[in-house]
Amino acid sequence: MAAFFTNLMADALPTALWVGRVLLFLAAVWVLVRCGISLFTREKKPEVWGFLSLSNGARYDLTHWENMIGRMRSADVRVNFPSVSRCHAAICRDDRGRWAVYPVSHSSPVLLNGNRTTEKAALQAGDCIAVGGVEMYFFPSTESDEAKVARRRVQEQQQRRISPVVTLLLVNVCQLLLFLQVFLTAQAGDRMAIAVAFSGIALLAWTLYWIYRLAHRTAYELESLVFLLISVGTAVTAAYDPGSLYKQLITVVIGMALFLLMSGVLRDLGLSIRARWPVAIAAAGLLAFNVVLGERIFGAKNWISVGPLSFQPSELVKIAFILAGAATLDRLFAKRNLIFTILFSAYCVGCLALMSDFGTALIFFVAFLCIAFLRTGDLPSIAMLVAAAAFGCGIILRFKPYIADRFAAWMHVWDYAQDMGYQQTRTMSAMASGGLFGAGPDKGWLKYVGAANTDLVFGVVGEEFGFLLALCCVTALLIPIIYALRCAATARSSFYTILSCATAAMLVCQTALNVLGAVDLLPLTGVTFPFVSMGGSSMISCWGLMAYLKAADTRQNASFALRLSKLAPEKKPRAKKKQEGFFADRPDIPVDEIFRKEDHQ
Repeated sequence: MAAFFTNLMADALPTALWVGRVLLFLAAVWVLVRCGISLFTREKKPEVWGFLSLSNGARYDLTHWENMIGRMRSADVRVNFPSVSRCHAAICRDDRGRWAVYPVSHSSPVLLNGNRTTEKAALQAGDCIAVGGVEMYFFPSTESDEAKVARRRVQEQQQRRISPVVTLLLVNVCQLLLFLQVFLTAQAGDRMAIAVAFSGIALLAWTLYWIYRLAHRTAYELESLVFLLISVGTAVTAAYDPGSLYKQLITVVIGMALFLLMSGVLRDLGLSIRARWPVAIAAAGLLAFNVVLGERIFGAKNWISVGPLSFQPSELVKIAFILAGAATLDRLFAKRNLIFTILFSAYCVGCLALMSDFGTALIFFVAFLCIAFLRTGDLPSIAMLVAAAAFGCGIILRFKPYIADRFAAWMHVWDYAQDMGYQQTRTMSAMASGGLFGAGPDKGWLKYVGAANTDLVFGVVGEEFGFLLALCCVTALLIPIIYALRCAATARSSFYTILSCATAAMLVCQTALNVLGAVDLLPLTGVTFPFVSMGGSSMISCWGLMAYLKAADTRQNASFALRLSKLAPEKKPRAKKKQEGFFADRPDIPVDEIFRKEDHQ
């Protein structure tokens, strides 16, 4: 009888696991839909931080912390007079609420209260600014104005709020289904590590949620998507190398701590900008150390080993690279600040080329192009940079023949199935065998191919858990990226705009190289899939980059990077007011009318 039930369970287990993978896909889609509705169904309204008033009554709202005054169409305050320069002046606000006016050049003077100024000058309410003979009066928003706006935004958010608790519970359902997939098919000796890893990931998700609640933060969509991706990556690691699960869990903790630390630092705009120098110097030193003493693995000299620990400096430098590029905003309109970004970018890309890590070098270059365009808006200059990069690629192909071989095999991998196309052909075969809902972790064989848990992880997910879940992973990463780009138009400071857009460009490029390279739509470059690929350096780096995306979220109380707004105190309902004191002796005066007049005043 015992043998009968054992055989029955053995026969029923594959069917049960297949049903579990179908349910896993449905739960993942539900998470994506809820996060998408929460992020994209609300209209993004610009924040008004003050206004400029002309003598004829015309009003220009200041919807950013850095506002350009000039005649060009893209100016925040467009003054279309012949005497006004295309870029005449800028009005900027810091995160402490202090405003200042900056003349762009000495040839375009600015009069502040009748006095000519060629340097930064502080602004006060009612100050008169004259550009090209056109006078404007400056009025910043008051604390009362900002408090009323904050209260209205809170009320709008509460009326159409998607519960983050329900979304997080759905993530837990996905984690449970992934856990069962790998736990029931794992060796007995590996089951403890699998149970600890999945329990730890679920606990960390709820810990971060309660940290948000205690800090009065309400947005948890991005974090829910991140933990969904981490859970899929944990399942891949459990099937590939269960012994690495403890290390992977530790790196998630470190990444979360870095995410919270960076979110706190980004609250202080001045501190973030000043930090670019020590951060850039540390990143440059780390890359130089890697070039000289790095360890070569899979052809790229991009690893540093310290005792039992090894890490990739290039992953951590991604965080510094974007910060250094975005933090040249002490004078947003001065193009000379771009020189620092160009030199630092050339140094980073050059070091990566010397390490033969050309995939990461391409990711850095794409992020640099995004930063350069946002800083200057000069398309001809960007085109020249692309042309120079193409010339450099030609030199690389001349002296690095194995890179040329990869391009030769691109789109022809089946002709090189035993050498240059070995990984891509196996990936496509494995994904085809997995079908829509996967063959299961115990049936997967792509994990035994070299670098499957990193460079080919998209194929591993497709083979073991289904092509549909692999697409869900891509969507889970694209949702916060698209939302950050959507927020860029209404971001408070250009610093946060450049941070989020450059991060989005970097993550999109990295994901495209990993996913499309594995299936031969792009050359295979050997980069990781964010949060899913196995690797501690990548996990920590991705958490840091998420802090930049999160900083672009301007919804009320959404991010640690934005200070909580002081809400205006609510007035008691008028219906409950009683005629006491003065009004008790004046029954002829309507109380409601008095309060209406007070509110109007």
